[in-house]
Amino acid sequence: MGSDGGHVPVLLAEALELLAVRPGGLYVDGTVGLGGHAAAVLRASAPDGRLLGLDRDGETLERARARLAEFGGRVRLEPGDYREIPERLGREKADGILLDLGVSSAQLDDAGRGFSFQAEGPLDMRMDRSAGTTAADLVNRMRESELADLIYEYGEEPASRRIARAIVFARERQRIATTTELADVVRRAAPRRRPGGLHPATRTFQALRIRVNRELEGLGEAFEGAARCLTPGGRLAVIAFHSLEDRAAKEAFRALAARGFRVLTKKPIRPGEAEVRANPRARSARLRAVEREEAAA
Repeated sequence: MGSDGGHVPVLLAEALELLAVRPGGLYVDGTVGLGGHAAAVLRASAPDGRLLGLDRDGETLERARARLAEFGGRVRLEPGDYREIPERLGREKADGILLDLGVSSAQLDDAGRGFSFQAEGPLDMRMDRSAGTTAADLVNRMRESELADLIYEYGEEPASRRIARAIVFARERQRIATTTELADVVRRAAPRRRPGGLHPATRTFQALRIRVNRELEGLGEAFEGAARCLTPGGRLAVIAFHSLEDRAAKEAFRALAARGFRVLTKKPIRPGEAEVRANPRARSARLRAVEREEAAA
């Protein structure tokens, strides 16, 4: 998570250790982003390890393609969602699968994508800009009660009703079209003091992004589907960035533990102080992993 040159993959050493990357293995990065984790997996699995990388964002995927070109035929990159891993692998089984569920730095740092309130840009937030509803569509069309429920459920925002009311009041005067316009509306409506210095608009932006990209739909089923694509001894690692994703991983792994899988992380692994200082975007990351045993169902 950074720009191309300074791209810093989150919990990299910990993820590689949990995946037990080895030469000759087949690995899947279901959210390849700018390719930071993928490059490390390919180096650790040299000289003959292979990697399948998927990403919903075609623009980011092209940047990953350039970054990973040095690995030649050992890497295969395809546009797609990690929920499609079973179909993409077909009859093959993977030795390790990594899902980094965070928004990529390329998306956050590009104001034109509308993911961040740090700079003005169109209120878009679509990972795949070729189709779908934008955040502006939601903000300007949803009923106040629906907006409040969305912001509370997906953003875990206690002030959701006040924020929704303020959004509806603001859009009655003028359509909310940019990230900074929305952030200003939320900032005026939400309490000023937030834990850890969190910007008042953070949770509202999270909620809209999750809804726009349908990030929580079928998440537990996606984890279980990916786990079933592992070889005996193969491992699935999931990096989540908020409690809703992490809860889905925890519950899916608990269900898998009853069907021949071994949970490798009793508690999620968090980044250390040094990593958070070097890469503040890592602060909310949490990593869980599960291993397929011989008799997995």
